[in-house]
Amino acid sequence: MNGVTSSSLFPLQRCKTVHLVRHAQGIHNVKGEKDYRAYLSPELFDAPLTPLGWDQVDNLRKHIRACGLYKKIQLVITSPLLRTMQTAVGVFGGDSYSDGVNVPALMVENVGNSNRPAISSLNSPPFVAVESCREHLGVRPCDKRRNISEYRHLFPAIDFSLIENDEDILWKADVRETNEEVAARGVKFLNWLWTRKENEIVVISHSGLLYHTLKMFGSDCHPIVKEEISKHLANCELRSMVLVDRSMLGSDSCYSNYPGKIPSGLDLPSDIADDKHPEKDNIN
Repeated sequence: MNGVTSSSLFPLQRCKTVHLVRHAQGIHNVKGEKDYRAYLSPELFDAPLTPLGWDQVDNLRKHIRACGLYKKIQLVITSPLLRTMQTAVGVFGGDSYSDGVNVPALMVENVGNSNRPAISSLNSPPFVAVESCREHLGVRPCDKRRNISEYRHLFPAIDFSLIENDEDILWKADVRETNEEVAARGVKFLNWLWTRKENEIVVISHSGLLYHTLKMFGSDCHPIVKEEISKHLANCELRSMVLVDRSMLGSDSCYSNYPGKIPSGLDLPSDIADDKHPEKDNIN
């Protein structure tokens, strides 16, 4: 062997599984595909899901339960916009309410004129809203969020404590983030994931944020792998990735590692003893 390999090995504690999901179809997607200028319409402020979008949510919900993914998820992180939170709770939330069950709702009834029943948080993973995985900031009203105080009433069981400002101070009417700024924000967000203890995480985000962030990765891979990483996500597409810590951002040890210490005085087989003392190989 010449020491060159197409595979890579990483310690388990240096890896997290991140399931990236683009939100389901929003009303802005429909309007914008017909006329790109529609993205500038104030009527599309914080655009909710379409009926087709909710069908996409239902289909992904069935998939993650059928393949067993639902039981593995330890945390759901969502962008704090209506369409991403609707997607998040619709796919990964609990079932509809039953009589006698008193738990907070992940989403109250009819949010965004959806005609959807309330979604329970019973037996669901925790949900956290994070600003840094939002879509391009600025100019387009569909990418501006509501006040957090309003969202708290609509999504009572989502944790908004990581968002510092009630009002959306990040969105500017006359300045839109560049692609490079979005990519840098996305990479910083992925690095932030290493501060979380969870190892199986869902992120519900947006086309632009995901695309420009993922383009930053895979340059050291085969071109086909690079394409798999960085291609655009469709509405309500789920793409599972392994996030690798190459720079000691994470510090926890692996739960399954074992030091394998040999009690003192115990005789070792000669081949193992030689491995522990490689300098013997140099004795003639």
